[in-house]
Amino acid sequence: MICRKGNLSPMELVLALDLMGGQVVHGEKGDRASYRPLRSCLVTTADPIPVIGAIRPRFLYLADLDRIGGRESHDRTILDCAGLVDRCYVDRGCRDPADLLRHPKVVNVVGTETAGADLSRYRGAFLSVDVRHGRVIPSGQEPVPFLCQAAGLSFDGCILLNLGAVGTGRGLPPDVEKLRAAYPGRLFWGGGIAGPRDLERLERAGYDGAILATALHRGAIPVEWIRRGAPC
Repeated sequence: MICRKGNLSPMELVLALDLMGGQVVHGEKGDRASYRPLRSCLVTTADPIPVIGAIRPRFLYLADLDRIGGRESHDRTILDCAGLVDRCYVDRGCRDPADLLRHPKVVNVVGTETAGADLSRYRGAFLSVDVRHGRVIPSGQEPVPFLCQAAGLSFDGCILLNLGAVGTGRGLPPDVEKLRAAYPGRLFWGGGIAGPRDLERLERAGYDGAILATALHRGAIPVEWIRRGAPC
């Protein structure tokens, strides 16, 4: 594993939790209808606050799957969770800039799945480039030109979320380096991370963060790394 030297910040290691029906859920490939309460080698509950209390991550990514799907929100739970970590990235299905949460530890995530066509409306958040079958949803654009265009928008960074790999632990696609080169700002990867070799590859490519869950719950990633917020 690479440990960045000098003035370079270490790649952030971020624990992902998906919220649905008041619980932490887990599934594969973004097929949300099949998601079920979390089963993990680390915890015996799917209640969000006890899960965070047991794992004690430094950085957290929360996806409110109910609100993304147009149903009720988990806002109170999200704010409670954010208070337990150093930084909390939150995708709550923003459809308008007014949907952004205000909290000192929350970094809002605006997903292409729900944000609408005019992304220039948003300021001071991360853009989640939601990819399924190799295309950004819902526009159908290829990720590389989309990332090049995103560099001209007023986001603080981007997350490349490979929805088709979420929950699978199948590893990274062959083009992660090409994707990193397409965007000059802060860029995180989420989806399919299998273990330390994938983290090393992302770090070598220059990614600023890696968002994961399955590799941790399967025991492939040490919980100490999640608690430290870095893979070294």
